[in-house]
Amino acid sequence: MRFAGEPWDYLAEDEAIDHEHPVVQRVASELRTGDDVAYARGAFEYVRDRVTHSLDAGDRRVTWRASDVLSEGTGLCYAKAHAFVALLRAGGVQAGLCYQRLRDGDGFVVHGLAAALIDDRWVRLDPRGNKPGVDVRFSAMEDALAYRPDPALGEEDYLTVYAAPHPAVLDVLRSHDDCVAMCENGRLPSTLE
Repeated sequence: MRFAGEPWDYLAEDEAIDHEHPVVQRVASELRTGDDVAYARGAFEYVRDRVTHSLDAGDRRVTWRASDVLSEGTGLCYAKAHAFVALLRAGGVQAGLCYQRLRDGDGFVVHGLAAALIDDRWVRLDPRGNKPGVDVRFSAMEDALAYRPDPALGEEDYLTVYAAPHPAVLDVLRSHDDCVAMCENGRLPSTLE
C-alpha cells in the first residue's frame, strides 16, 4: 500500500471525516470498550450493520459527511467508509480511505472502502454492508473486502490510502440530492484519474 499523507493525517479531521462532531463522538464512546482491535471491530460492525447501503435500501438521501451518515443511518459505500474512518479516528486509530475500480455493466464504477492501522498492520476493511453474494467480516490480520477486482475485466485495486476523500468521489456526492437517480444515471465516478 501507498500513503497519500503523513502519519498524523490519518488521525485528522476534515469536512467529510468530522470525527469531533457530537454524533460521531457519542457513537465512538458507546463503542469504545477493550483494546484497539475490539474497538475497530465494533466500529466496523456498527457501520456495516446499522447504516444501510443507500442503493440496497432504495434510499434517495445522499449523505457524505460522517456525522450525517451516522445520524441518517444511510449512505453509499463511500459515505459508509467516511463514517467508519471517522469512528476509528475518534477512538485514536489511524485510518484512511481506499478505492477499487469495478465493472458495472458495460462501464466501471469506483467503489469506496477503508484502511486502518490495527495491531501494527494496515488492513483494508469494507463496511459496505452484506447482501446476497457479499459477506464481509472484520479482520485485524488481513484485508476484508466485499469485492476482489479482476484485472482481466479491467478492474483494479487502487492501493493508495488517502487521508481525505478523493475529490472525484466527494464532488459527486456533494453535487447530487437523489442517491438512486445518481446511481441509475451513471453519475458515480468511473475512475480516480
